[in-house]
Amino acid sequence: MTAPDQKPIPDHAPAPDHAPDQNRVPENMRDRFIAGMADAAATVNIVTTDGPAGRMGVTVSAMSSVSADTPNPTLLVCVHHMSPAASAIIENGCFCVNVLRDDQSYISDTFAGRFSADVPDKFACSGWATMATGAPRVVDPLVAFDCRVISSERVGTHHVFIGEVMDVFQADGGSPLIYSKRAYGRATRIEPVARLGSGGQDAKTRLSVGCFHTFGPYVLPEILAQMQGQSDLTLTLVEGDHRRIVESLKSGETDVALLYDFGLSADFKVEILSEVTPRVLFAADHPLAQSDTVTLESLLPHPMILLDTPPSADYFLGLFDGIGTPDVRYRSDWIEMVRGLVGRGLGYAILGTRPASDITYDGRKLVTRPIANPVAPSRIVLATRSDHPSSSAAAMFSKLCQDVFAHTG
Repeated sequence: MTAPDQKPIPDHAPAPDHAPDQNRVPENMRDRFIAGMADAAATVNIVTTDGPAGRMGVTVSAMSSVSADTPNPTLLVCVHHMSPAASAIIENGCFCVNVLRDDQSYISDTFAGRFSADVPDKFACSGWATMATGAPRVVDPLVAFDCRVISSERVGTHHVFIGEVMDVFQADGGSPLIYSKRAYGRATRIEPVARLGSGGQDAKTRLSVGCFHTFGPYVLPEILAQMQGQSDLTLTLVEGDHRRIVESLKSGETDVALLYDFGLSADFKVEILSEVTPRVLFAADHPLAQSDTVTLESLLPHPMILLDTPPSADYFLGLFDGIGTPDVRYRSDWIEMVRGLVGRGLGYAILGTRPASDITYDGRKLVTRPIANPVAPSRIVLATRSDHPSSSAAAMFSKLCQDVFAHTG
């Protein structure tokens, strides 16, 4: 809107030379915005309503608290204007936000319309309870907020509803279903960073070590035992997947880390300790276990047990590029579970780590066989921050790592 004493500027009028056009939207901003939001994690919620306009529900990720410091707390949800739930919420004057647990993705898919051909009534996918406003609640969500509509505004394609929270249902336990990078996920607890970097006297008496969790148990106990026997250092251990260990190095939570060299940036100094050639793990009575070597092609007819932890999963599946698609029957991010499933004859696995024992937890015999195809090895490295001076404790740890890996191969 233009002020009464001003004339509107024509669309074709140039912006003044002395001021940038702050209203100009960069080219492809919508696509860039959508791509950027795909990386933002959000809980998955079913927004439901009931009343004169009928019972409706829709899956949304756009949900946020507004304020807890009002007579009743408030939150907002955004619902597409073409969804029947939007007009129903307006007429019914109420809605319930059902925050789903990580084992309830089927409810999300149902209310997103994925199974509309098979399930005409979306509400048939779950049991329901009625909240104080009359809005239906999934009988066992992680948490549910029963709301009375106090504000509704159309912004672009969506209605922004602000609701006054009348009641809250909270489960005794569980973890939220999360949506990010166009896929479902679950929350994993990450211990808070204990300190940002180490220096001075602290660096001489303490060392924090990070280690990739699949091979850590087979090399790190020996290294730490030797180090503890040679000094009075206080040692702290951080274990996790590749992302966890890289983040611990960046933040200074760990001083040194043992991990694979996948995708490490120039932020880190890297010392190669060992090259690891993947091998195929079989139950002793698997038909391919009788061969001296196996080809990737020969594995395709057989079920695969995938060590599903990044970046290992992508690396193992990438070995089959140009050859075929492996039949992944089971996935686990725990290497001993993978070994156990293989030992029971449920499939083969490809692993880089070679434990000293060829027996599973439940006493089953395992064998490994080399891959006949040319495959690129992975490298186990010792990494430190490039911008962080190495301490005497870190230097001692590095020397012990070299010695242990020289003897273990």
